[in-house]
Amino acid sequence: MRSQNTSDISQPSSPDFSRGRVVVPALLLFASGVAALVYQLLWIKQLSLVVGADIHAITIAISAFFAGLAGGGLIFGRRADRTARPLRLYAALETVIAVLAVVATFLLAHLAGAFARLEVTVGPLAWLLPFALVGSPALLMGGTVPVLVRAIAPVDSQLARVGGVLYAANTAGAIVGTLFTVFAFIPAFGIRGSAVAAAMLNVAAAAGALWLAHREKAHSPAPANPVSRASLLNLPHARLALVLYSISGGIALGYEVIWSQVIVQWTSTRSFAFAIVLATYLVGLSVGSWIYARRAARITDLWSTFGLLIALAGVSALLAVAMLGDWLQPLQVGAATLAFKLTGAEPIAMAARFFLASTWIVLIPTMLLGAAFPVALKLIASADYAGHDTGVIISFNTIGGIVGTALTGFVLIPGLGLERSLALMAIGACIIGAIAVLQSRASPQLRWGTFACGIVALIVAASISPQHLASLLAKARNGELVFFEPGAGGTVAVVMQKNGDNAFRRLYVDGVSNSGDSMTSLRYMRLQALLPLIIHRGEPKSALVIGLGTGITSGSLLSYPTLDTRVVAELLPGIVHAAPLFEGNFDVTNDDRVEIRVRDGRRELLQSEQRYDLITLEPPPPSAAGVVNLYSTDFYRIAARRLNEHGLVAQWLPLPTQTDADTRSLVRSFLDVFPHASVWTTELHEMLLIGSLSPLELDARRIARRFDQPQVRAALSEVGISSPQALVSTWIMNRDGLERYAANARPVTDDDPRIEYGPWVLPDDFAKVLPPLLELRSDPPLMNADRVFVAETLAQRERLLRFYAAGLHAYRGERDLWSRTLRSVIEEEPGNPYYRWIGGR
Repeated sequence: MRSQNTSDISQPSSPDFSRGRVVVPALLLFASGVAALVYQLLWIKQLSLVVGADIHAITIAISAFFAGLAGGGLIFGRRADRTARPLRLYAALETVIAVLAVVATFLLAHLAGAFARLEVTVGPLAWLLPFALVGSPALLMGGTVPVLVRAIAPVDSQLARVGGVLYAANTAGAIVGTLFTVFAFIPAFGIRGSAVAAAMLNVAAAAGALWLAHREKAHSPAPANPVSRASLLNLPHARLALVLYSISGGIALGYEVIWSQVIVQWTSTRSFAFAIVLATYLVGLSVGSWIYARRAARITDLWSTFGLLIALAGVSALLAVAMLGDWLQPLQVGAATLAFKLTGAEPIAMAARFFLASTWIVLIPTMLLGAAFPVALKLIASADYAGHDTGVIISFNTIGGIVGTALTGFVLIPGLGLERSLALMAIGACIIGAIAVLQSRASPQLRWGTFACGIVALIVAASISPQHLASLLAKARNGELVFFEPGAGGTVAVVMQKNGDNAFRRLYVDGVSNSGDSMTSLRYMRLQALLPLIIHRGEPKSALVIGLGTGITSGSLLSYPTLDTRVVAELLPGIVHAAPLFEGNFDVTNDDRVEIRVRDGRRELLQSEQRYDLITLEPPPPSAAGVVNLYSTDFYRIAARRLNEHGLVAQWLPLPTQTDADTRSLVRSFLDVFPHASVWTTELHEMLLIGSLSPLELDARRIARRFDQPQVRAALSEVGISSPQALVSTWIMNRDGLERYAANARPVTDDDPRIEYGPWVLPDDFAKVLPPLLELRSDPPLMNADRVFVAETLAQRERLLRFYAAGLHAYRGERDLWSRTLRSVIEEEPGNPYYRWIGGR
C-alpha cells in the first residue's frame, strides 16, 4: 500500500514501455472520439424531436447518454483489469458500438409518434425507450478509454502521462467529430447517413485494435481479490480526490451551460457557430491534457497542482465574462477581415469571428480543466488497476457533470441569473482548490496562489452586475434595456431601440434578435394570423399559433370575432412574461379567450388530438440551430393531421435568412405535403406560405365581407392594409408558380435538415432571393369579383411592387433611385402607415 503523499512516486518505467506504444492506441481513441461526438450531436437533435425541444426534456434525455458513459467506465474498466487481452475487448466494444449506434439513430428517426402515445398511456415509463436507445451504445463508449489505458499497462510513474495523452487524443477526435458533423457529415449524408459514416470509424478502430493485439503479448490480469488490491482508491486521500474531481466535473458542465447562453450575442444562432464554440471547448480540454502529459514527470506536488488548476479555471471563467465589453466586437471584425483577405471565403471569415469570441470566453478555463484530468488520474489510479481506476474517475466526473448541468440549468440560472451563477461556481471551484492544497504541505506558492484565486473570485462576484450581459446587449444595439429574465431554456431580454424617427421594442433570446413591434414586424404578423382566416374556404372557428414571440400574431386572432378556440404553444416562459411590453398584441397574455400552453409546438401537435381550422407558424428563422424541423416535410405531415376540413397551415417564410437555393428547398418541403398551396408577400422581407389538403378559393365577396368586420378592418388598417383589394394585392402565386420556383430542389426533412447547416448568408443575398419570386407572380384567381375590385387590386399591387423595388434599390446602394421611388409611392398613398414608417427611417 502506498503512502498518502504521492509526491515520492518514482518507479522506473517498465522495460517494454515507449512513446511509440501510445501512438496507435491514441489514434484508435481519436477515431472513437470522432464517432462519439457525431453520435452525440445527432442524438441531441433527434431527441429534441422525440421528447420535445423543452430544455427539461432535452436535459433528461441527454442524461441517458452521460449516464451510459458513466456506467460503461465502471463496468468495462473493471472488466479490462481482469482480461489478459484488453485490446480484443476494446475491438469488441467498438464493433458493438457501431451496430447499436446505427440502430439507435434509425429507431429514433421514427420514435416521436410512438413516444408521444406511450407517454399518454404509461406516463414516465415511456422515457425508458429513449433512455435504452441512447444509453446502450453510450454504455459501451464509456469503456473505451479505461480499456485502452489498461491495454498499454503503464507503471505508476507513467500513468498520468499515458492517461493525459489518450484523453487528449480522444478529445481531439471529439473536436474533429464536432466540426465534421456540422460542416461535412449532415450536409452531405443527412442524419442517418452521418451515423453510418461514424460507424465506419468505430469499425476502423476495432480493426486497428485487432491488428495491434496480434503484436502485443498478453497482460497479467489484476488480482481477483479486491481487498488485497493495490489501488489508490483504497486510500482516504484518493477517495477525497475522486469526490473533488466529481464536483469539479459538475462545475465544468455548469460552465458550459452558462457559456452556451453568454456567447451567442457575439456569435450566431447558426449550428456551425455552436460547433465552433464546442470545438473550442474541446480544444482547451485536449491542449490542457496534452501539455500536462508532457510535464507530468516534473510535477511532484499533485494535490497543490490539482487544487490550483481547478481554482484558476473558475477564476478565469468568471473574469472572462466580467471583462466582456464593447471592445470585443471590433476585434471580431478585425479577425474576420484578416481571414477574408487571406482566404477570400466569407464562411472562414465568420468562423474566425466566432472563434475569437469563443477563445476569449472558453479556451483558458477549459485548458486548465483538461490539465486537471491526468493530475486526478495520478492521484487516484494505480497502474495495476489502470482500467478500473480510470473508469471510476471518468464515471464520477461524468455523474458530477449530469448533476451540475441540471442544477445550473434548472436552479442556478433561473434563480440567480448567468453572472451570479458563474460567480457562485467560480467560488465553489476555489473552495475545491483550497481543500485540495490543504492535503499537501509542499509548495507554499501553489497554496497561496489557490487562496489568491478565491479572493479574486469573491471580489469579482461582489462587483459584477447581475445584468452585466444584458446591459452590454442593449448598449451594442444602441438601445435601452426594459426587460430581462434568465431561464433554463434561454435568457429573454427586451430592448427599446430607434431606427431613424421610429422607436420600437425588440425581443432578444440569448442575445439574438427574434422579433419586435416595429411597423414592419407588426404588418407581417397581423397578416400571419388574419390573412388565412379571411381567405379560408369554410367558416374558421379554431386556430393554433406556434410561437408566441411578441404576441402580435396571437393577439391578432382576437380581432377575428367568430373564433371559438385560440391556442398558442410557446417554449419559453420568459417570452410569455415579456409579451405585455410589446405594442399591438392586444394584451394577449391577459385575455382569457387565448389559451397559452408553455410547451414545444411540435410536441403539442404530437400529443394532442385537437384539430384546428388554422395552424399558423412563426418560429425563429429556419437557419437557427434546432428550428429547421418546424419547416420540414415531416413536420408539415404532423400539422396536416391536425387540420379540420378545409383547414389551412400558414408558414412564415423569411427571405433574408437563407440563400435562394435554401429558400427553394423550404418551398419544396411545403409543396411535398400540401397539394394546394399559395404564397403571399406580407412585408418586403417576409412571405407567407398557405397550404391545404383541399382546394383554395379566393372568393372576393367572402373576402370583402370578412375584411369589413370592424375589428378586422381596424387591425389591418393600422399596418397599411386598408381595403380587401389591398389585402388581395399581396398575392404572389399559386402552386403552379411555386412548382416552377422550387423545381428540383431537395426538400427539407428531419433526416436532411440542410438549411440549418447551409452557407453563410451575406447582406446582399436578399436582393438575390426576392426578385426570382416576384418574377413568377401571377394574377390572383379571384371568384365573384367585379371590374372595380379587380382594377383596384391591380393598382394596389403595382404600388406595392414599386415600393419593393425601392427596397431593392436600397440594398444595391442605389440611394437616388430608392429615394425617388419611395417618395412616389408615399405621394400616391400618403395615409399608408407602412409606407410612411419606411419613409421615416
